[in-house]
Amino acid sequence: MPLNRLPGLAALLALVLTACVSAPAVAPAAAPVLLVSIDSFRPDYLDRGLTPNLAGLAHDGVRAQWMNPSYPSLTFPNHYTLVTGLRPDHHGIVHNVMRDRALGDFTGSDEGAVREARWWGGEPLWVTAEKAGLRTATLFWPGSEAPIRGTWPSDWRKYDEDMPLAQRVDTVLDWLSRPAARQPRLTTLYISALDQAGHDFGPDAPQTNATLREVDAAIGRLLRGLDKRGLRARVNVVVVSDHGMAPVPAAQGFDIDTLVDSRDASYVTTGEVLGFVPKPGHEAAAEQQLLGRHAHHECWRKGELPARWHYGTNPRIPPIVCQVDTGWAALSATRLAKRPPGSTRGAHGFDPADPSMRALFIAQGPAFRDSVELAPFDNVDVYPLLAKLLGIAPQANDGDLAPLLPALK
Repeated sequence: MPLNRLPGLAALLALVLTACVSAPAVAPAAAPVLLVSIDSFRPDYLDRGLTPNLAGLAHDGVRAQWMNPSYPSLTFPNHYTLVTGLRPDHHGIVHNVMRDRALGDFTGSDEGAVREARWWGGEPLWVTAEKAGLRTATLFWPGSEAPIRGTWPSDWRKYDEDMPLAQRVDTVLDWLSRPAARQPRLTTLYISALDQAGHDFGPDAPQTNATLREVDAAIGRLLRGLDKRGLRARVNVVVVSDHGMAPVPAAQGFDIDTLVDSRDASYVTTGEVLGFVPKPGHEAAAEQQLLGRHAHHECWRKGELPARWHYGTNPRIPPIVCQVDTGWAALSATRLAKRPPGSTRGAHGFDPADPSMRALFIAQGPAFRDSVELAPFDNVDVYPLLAKLLGIAPQANDGDLAPLLPALK
């Protein structure tokens, strides 16, 4: 190189070095988020001494005294609320069983309905993340099988109730173990076993306690798997439930067909949250029979439900809604006859303010402080927290991040 070019080269090198010193460091990618739902896990289950892995996670990380489910306290509405930050009245999954004029009937067991994107309003977190260029993976989360706004998670599975807990955990661990370019930034895991045990035997039965141990063992397998892969300190783990569970003795059931003359109205939903549709021209007669306080339930016009439920404007909500008292169930005579005398089952769908309906919230990871207990908050507040953890702008929602800020570093 000619000597007369050296001064220019030196000047250029000085400029490069100066730029390297003064330029801000590139922010590291946000830590992956693992959202785990244990269906029907009441927060007081942690105090039974049966769940050492979850209790340890709660003790060392963040634990809410409890989380308030949205109305109605049912599985599909609340799972979708957690990932949209919208009340069921706003995202459209207003019950586990619904009727829509254009779409027909919806049940969680109907694969065609579950995969029909038009049922699912709002924008779930995995869609927003995918649009932002972040890979996501969902294992059985309600809504994840449908191409909502034309988008699926990068990885998802058709719901398989029979998939063992260990296989569910290992599937998620395999996803998180991928190279950085294919590792999901948001992963969800749904665990259903406790809900089934609670429904079959009641929340206080030995069989339910045995299932609590099994679920906790699965959480232990998950945490050990993260440790083994060097991921435990790098992943923000958030464990939630959708609602709680209350005991319902067999004697505390009544025949839904006796509540209103079938010539005046028909019912859409049974159990704990009842929906009735008056027959054309029979509205007054149906209201006369249904509205008001009864022995074990209360009914309202949809637009006159208690304001604290934030429920009643969505067109999928039937014109008359009845809330059954905690510990009771309104079922068909056929279903009532199948309940063995003296037996106790479990149910949810009761008033979210009832302590038995309270939901779980635990979190631990690089974004969270250690050994923090949060005051109770609404489950719509989880969505803005998850968006913040992922570093993406949340969609319009009903939540508020403020109650969870004390949990964050």
